[in-house]
Amino acid sequence: MTITLETKPMTMHNNRVPILPLDLGPVEDVKVNRSAIERRAATLATRRTVKKEWQAAWLLQAVQNMDLTTLSGDDTPGTVKRLCAKARQPIRADLLKDLKVDRDLTTGAVCVYHGMVTTAVEALKGSGIPVAAVSTGFPAGLNPFKQKIQEIEASVKAGASEIDIVISRQHVLTQNWQALYDEVKAFREACGPAHMKSILATGELGTLKNVMRASFVCMQAGSDFIKTSTGKEPTNATLPVSLVMVRAIRAYYESTGYKVGFKPAGGIRTAKQSVDWLILMKEELGEEWMRPHLFRIGASALLNDIERQLEHFAYGRYASMQYQALG
Repeated sequence: MTITLETKPMTMHNNRVPILPLDLGPVEDVKVNRSAIERRAATLATRRTVKKEWQAAWLLQAVQNMDLTTLSGDDTPGTVKRLCAKARQPIRADLLKDLKVDRDLTTGAVCVYHGMVTTAVEALKGSGIPVAAVSTGFPAGLNPFKQKIQEIEASVKAGASEIDIVISRQHVLTQNWQALYDEVKAFREACGPAHMKSILATGELGTLKNVMRASFVCMQAGSDFIKTSTGKEPTNATLPVSLVMVRAIRAYYESTGYKVGFKPAGGIRTAKQSVDWLILMKEELGEEWMRPHLFRIGASALLNDIERQLEHFAYGRYASMQYQALG
């Protein structure tokens, strides 16, 4: 059995999401039925299942969608170089051969702190894998505004082609949509050619209505992606929050014609979870939003579990975690 993957897709849109004027109409009109959202999210993983070679293909797709991440206080150049080597060859060559995968496979990006951008860019040279830098006072987003802009500009200058910014949560909690728009617009302008992912830190926004409203404002301000979490909050990516955000993306596309990407991050550790989020994208937004230019998964430990599941499919047994290559 040969697992055929599509021609390697672009990692980001060639056409940027434009900055549009702030329109408070869709922001103020937001209505969220929490119980309906939770019911729908609970059925996503039960109404559709993928097995055998289809499951293997979906897991390989999840690898392509992954922003392989290290955001620890003890990161070193050696840690980042190992992570980049894993991004270049996320699944062992012998396993891919036994799966009869018909082409090379890489992750969607490598995500690091600003101080490790140069190391990652050098380690990934020639691979085509972009470097994403977290910025603007990640994870709390409480640095002075001027310093946030300087951090974005420094990461772009160092070679980052994607910037993951964090919004100021107080603008959402105080309903100051103009301030949120102005902030995100300024970040987008500072990114220049680099694509921007706006991290909402949904676990700190209080309500699902706030999540949807913040999503609309960030998209109007030119966000190429909206992202759930920093991975540092007590509650990170969940299916109900993700459902609200992808429905905001769908409504924005229907009203403007512009396609905004989505990135869940934080707490996605198992192969099954990665399939659940792919199912969400397929059912709510369609197959194009399952590809790396419109969907990323921020993760660090996820890749090891995906490789174990692929080994089980290929050989009928699970390998011990001690045999998994670490980033």
